[in-house]
Amino acid sequence: MSFVAWHPIFKHPLPEGHRFPMIKYELLHDQLLYQGVVDKKDFFKPEILEVANLEGVHSPDYYHRLLALDLTASEIRRIGFPLSHQLVERELRIAEGTIRAAIAALQKGIGFNIAGGTHHAGSNWGEGFCLLNDQAIAAHYLWKKKRIDKIAIIDLDVHQGNGTAEIFKGRGEVFTFSMHGKNNFPFKKEISDMDVHLQDGINGAEYLAILKEKLDLLFQKVKPQFVFYQAGADVLETDNMGKLKLTKHDCLERDRIVFNHCRANNIPVQVSMGGGYSKRVADIVDVHCHTFREGISVMMH
Repeated sequence: MSFVAWHPIFKHPLPEGHRFPMIKYELLHDQLLYQGVVDKKDFFKPEILEVANLEGVHSPDYYHRLLALDLTASEIRRIGFPLSHQLVERELRIAEGTIRAAIAALQKGIGFNIAGGTHHAGSNWGEGFCLLNDQAIAAHYLWKKKRIDKIAIIDLDVHQGNGTAEIFKGRGEVFTFSMHGKNNFPFKKEISDMDVHLQDGINGAEYLAILKEKLDLLFQKVKPQFVFYQAGADVLETDNMGKLKLTKHDCLERDRIVFNHCRANNIPVQVSMGGGYSKRVADIVDVHCHTFREGISVMMH
């Protein structure tokens, strides 16, 4: 079974002038093949998500208006992209890809979406380049269809997973953990089950020590049956928006801590890539390639 979601529509979803930060997805696909991290047979092309799978995550009023391109001007500004049928289709395929990657993880130990990590989308809003919340949709799917009722979403993007926190507030089947910049977007934070608000300029050693401590506590307390990992590359010191001081090696160690916790507890994990806004796109792609390589090494060997 293929375990990496990818579709050509992920390449060019936006008009010229709006493509960054999206260009990293096609470069990541090509680099993974070039480095031999995965083979062509490991990729699958997700179909368009069935609308029924949005129920229980996004409100009908929101997703029906989104699908009809009937959002207000202020709602579109909050998303940050010009709305189009192609962009909505892309989001629907990303969400379906995360579901299928999660199903693959149940069999193989790990599954990836080469895009995804759209964690700013809440139950009735899109925000910060996110229209639909792919990992929330997939988590709800596993709970509803696979009867998995102890799920953890580990969000290590530099920005809080505010949409994810809002969607699962008060819902015991999904535990939300977000470790993010205190002074970074979104400036109105939601309340996750466990939040770690990091000060600007934190270095890798401090970051990794906090992460290990919090994950030790999470796995002991929650005992998840499945993990969704949001592996943002925007914690990198070269990131234009991150405000943290992690090196590429620190990012690799971050991934290693997450995957080692999952492997030690025999827990499958789905990985979505999340944000990345370094001036050199190659820096972003390097971090994401390391995430793939480490996840495969730890979870599949």
